[in-house]
Amino acid sequence: MKIVIAGGSGALGRRLCEDLEANGHEVVVLTRRARPGARFRQVEWDGRTVGPWASELEGSAVINLAGELVDRRPTAANVDLLTRSRVEPTRALVQASASLSEPVPVWLQASTLAIYGDAGEQVLDESAPPADGPPQMAGVATAWEAAVEGANAVRLSTLRTGIVLDTDTPALDRLLGLARWGLGGRVGPGTQWISWLHIEDWLRVVRLLLGPEGAGLSGIVHVTGPQPVRNAELMAALRRSVRRPASPPTPSPLVRVGAVLLRTDPALALTGRRAVPARLLEAGFEFRHPDLDAALADLVSRPVAAGR
Repeated sequence: MKIVIAGGSGALGRRLCEDLEANGHEVVVLTRRARPGARFRQVEWDGRTVGPWASELEGSAVINLAGELVDRRPTAANVDLLTRSRVEPTRALVQASASLSEPVPVWLQASTLAIYGDAGEQVLDESAPPADGPPQMAGVATAWEAAVEGANAVRLSTLRTGIVLDTDTPALDRLLGLARWGLGGRVGPGTQWISWLHIEDWLRVVRLLLGPEGAGLSGIVHVTGPQPVRNAELMAALRRSVRRPASPPTPSPLVRVGAVLLRTDPALALTGRRAVPARLLEAGFEFRHPDLDAALADLVSRPVAAGR
């Protein structure tokens, strides 16, 4: 299969390109600036308008991961940036698909479980409605998903994804760093739910959805592990993975102060969602890394691949 990937230069995108190529697929990365010596074929676009790049979609599957990192202050300007960086590329892809002689056979559209905001104790499956806020979470995600409406595709799956644990990525690197520095105690109340999955399972879900076995999984799909954990459990597992003793908690006010210094959003640490992959489980998907301790042990023991 030929697969066109928007957002293929990010941490998840690079891992996905490697995995798809290893499984025999042809990978084409849409990029704003082609890099000399890149491993995968690159086609330039501006991420906003339809151009010559649109011909690459003919007969190809599409995976849209485009969007700026959410690890930034929740200012109005940043919320606008996060929204535009997702909506504009998605709309450009949708417009390009309208001119194709045949619909895109499979379209995988990235989204996020943050669309549910701070969901407390509620167990969320794919039937749960999006939250009204906050704007940097539910607001951005709702606009992102709305932008793909009208795509000319035989099958379109929207991947509401949890925290993907992988080495050499911002999320896990920051968490492991905190644990190693003796700051691996619970964050805020520690009761907030964390929906997570191992990178290997994320890649396997993508391959499933691309293939004929994913034909019954159009629409919203939760791409997350079957065992969400509370923040206190996550931090304890991180400490165990790097062999660090118990650490003092970080109170919510200190998290908010630290977020200002680190130029990040305290909601990333202080809110949570207890999401489950109901549709994947109903389809018989078997997670290889459902246990957090085992998943972290596997990742921490892996060498980082050269070039990543």
